Amino acid sequence: MPALPDDLLRRLAAHRPGSAPATAPPARRAAVAAVLRPGQAGAEVLLMRRIEHAADPWSGQVSFPGGNRDPGDSDLLATALRETHEEAGLQLQRSMLLCRLDPLAAVGRRLSFEMDITPFVFAIEPGLPVAPGPEAQELFWLPLEPALRGDLDAEHRWQDGHVVRRLPAWEYEQRVVWGLTYGMLQALLTAAGVERD
Repeated sequence: MPALPDDLLRRLAAHRPGSAPATAPPARRAAVAAVLRPGQAGAEVLLMRRIEHAADPWSGQVSFPGGNRDPGDSDLLATALRETHEEAGLQLQRSMLLCRLDPLAAVGRRLSFEMDITPFVFAIEPGLPVAPGPEAQELFWLPLEPALRGDLDAEHRWQDGHVVRRLPAWEYEQRVVWGLTYGMLQALLTAAGVERD
């Protein structure tokens, strides 16, 4: 049975997020789960493609499972656990947590929100089933080895008014990973001390 490399797990478990900013966090907060598992060709991370919905600023995009913190959530980790169960049918445990990454300011479709998003990194054993919830068109596992080799490198062109922006991305089996999710994956790889070829 394949396993995640011990050095990868050790580096992530040793990661400590940066110091808290001097300003108070925004009123709206969200959390996502970056779930790693061993695959036949190395580590894989769970991603979802969001359903098409006009009210969703990230409609149709690839993202991590996650969402807004609810009043009933004891903390942002509880948000990540709850949302991953709702969106991916995966019952994560706090014991599976490797580390927390620094929050990122939420941006979607040229809009900035008074909200930050905190990624939590988990490791699971292979074979745990996942099932898309009502906010996910599909779930898939992105292999990190080809991404690190540069095999998935792509450019996402995004129409911003009259300007076409060209953003770094990964393309995997006709799915494009860009924007916040791409940035969070880069932060995960940095926390893991992984360098690209």
